Amino acid sequence: MPKPITLSQPFPTTDEITPDALSLKIISPAYASSDSELNTTLQYIYHSYFFARKGYNEIADTLEGIAIAEMMHLKLLGKTILALGAAPIYTQYPPNCFNFYSAKYVAYSRSLKDMLEDDIRGEKHAIFGYKRMLSCLKNNCVKKIVSRILDDEIMHLEILEKILCDFKC
Repeated sequence: MPKPITLSQPFPTTDEITPDALSLKIISPAYASSDSELNTTLQYIYHSYFFARKGYNEIADTLEGIAIAEMMHLKLLGKTILALGAAPIYTQYPPNCFNFYSAKYVAYSRSLKDMLEDDIRGEKHAIFGYKRMLSCLKNNCVKKIVSRILDDEIMHLEILEKILCDFKC
């Protein structure tokens, strides 16, 4: 089974986070929306199946390793949402029980090249979103968490761009 593809630095804890409605509103979309950690986890797993089926086992394992890292991000964001004062339900803005996450957001491309391009586009959206969050957040504990996740997303983008370049050549 592939290992998570993350940086070696540890993830910050949520131990010192207290309820904070503004931070909650800012980070919630990264948890369970069309551009969320939940969505990218599912998308990477879906794409890994097709790469494995076509015999690209190393790429499939890489996508699965990134998916595992995204699951770790999802878990950290869920714990952060809970510490900020809401139940980490799968909606864009917990604790509101509407606008639930839907797997319709997963990019269901069938071409391997298109899958990689979808994954790259997703990482670019994530990076943009996390940078925007950092510019809006005032809570330093939450900023540390978002910054650490952002570092992984930048690494994932670099890996995917290299895979796409090698795959096209």
